[in-house]
Amino acid sequence: MSDLSDPKETLLRYLRLARESLLWKLDGLSEYDLRRPLTPTGTNLIGVVKHVASVESEYLGDCFGRPSGEELPWFGDDAAPNADMWLTADESSSDIIDLYRRVGAHSDATVESLPLDAVGQVPWWPEDRRQVTLHQALVHITTETHRHAGQLDIVRELIDGSIGLRPSALNTAPSDDESWGPYVAQVEAAAVEAARRSASTEGG
Repeated sequence: MSDLSDPKETLLRYLRLARESLLWKLDGLSEYDLRRPLTPTGTNLIGVVKHVASVESEYLGDCFGRPSGEELPWFGDDAAPNADMWLTADESSSDIIDLYRRVGAHSDATVESLPLDAVGQVPWWPEDRRQVTLHQALVHITTETHRHAGQLDIVRELIDGSIGLRPSALNTAPSDDESWGPYVAQVEAAAVEAARRSASTEGG
C-alpha cells in the first residue's frame, strides 16, 4: 500500500487515478466511436489519450534527461495540424493505448528514481520559466491529465450515456437505477426561471 504521508506517493496516486479514468472511458467502444469527433473542435476519445501520452512522455521523460525512447512522429515538422489529437486511419488505437501504458511506466520510474527537487528543463516554455523541479512537472502533468479526463467524461456520455469517475467509484447521482429525466427537467426549469427573472429585472 502506498504511503500517503509521502508527497511523492500522493502525487503518483492521483496521476495513476487519472490515467485509469482516461483508459476506462475507452472500454467497450467500436473503432469508430473511439475516433469520431464529438465537439466543434474535433475532440475525440483516443485522440485525447494520444495527446496525454505524448505530453507526459516529454514532461516526465525528456525534460529530466530520461527520454522514453518512444517515437512520436506526430510532433515532427511535417506532421499534420494537431496530429497529436487524432488518429489517421493508418494509426492503431490499440497501439496508442499500449503507448500510454508504457509512457506511464516510464514516468513512474522517473518519479521514483529522482527526488522531488530534481531540476529539469521545459524547452518550449518561456525562457525565464524553463527550469522546473520534478515536483512542479508532476503537479503539471497530473493537473493536465485530470483536465483531459473531464473532457472524456463528457465525450463518452455523448456516445452512449456512460458516466462516472471509474468503475469502483462512479461518484454520480442519481444512482444507476434512477431516471435522469426528472433531474434534467428540474435543472432546465430553474434555468428558465432564472432567465425570466433576469430579463424582468433588466427591463425595469
